[in-house]
Amino acid sequence: EDDANVRTFIRDVLGGAGYGVVEALSGTEAAAICAGTDRRIDLVLTDVVLPGMSGKELAAMIERKHPGIAVLFMSGYTDNAIVHHGVLDPGVAFIEKPFSPDALLLKVHEMLERHGEEARG
Repeated sequence: EDDANVRTFIRDVLGGAGYGVVEALSGTEAAAICAGTDRRIDLVLTDVVLPGMSGKELAAMIERKHPGIAVLFMSGYTDNAIVHHGVLDPGVAFIEKPFSPDALLLKVHEMLERHGEEARG
């Protein structure tokens, strides 16, 4: 997320709920962080539109190093508008901004639960 206020909000909400959070200012920085770590990353939360690359491009780069990682896209546009314009594929995990702390925590929890079930087979 390139908006510092949104990034801080997300960090505070997720960190306050006990999640470990790694922040990145851009898609390029996020890709470099993920490529440079062997630490397990459970979920990537990315804006659909980022400086230098799209969230979809970022997710593809990260998935090469961390196959099967959960990815949650966010945008100020509705998911219907984004899918309709071909920015994201139908059925991807999405949360519309602005979102409440509870909505974010619920979506992240759902993603991690689903991802854990898929990993277990």
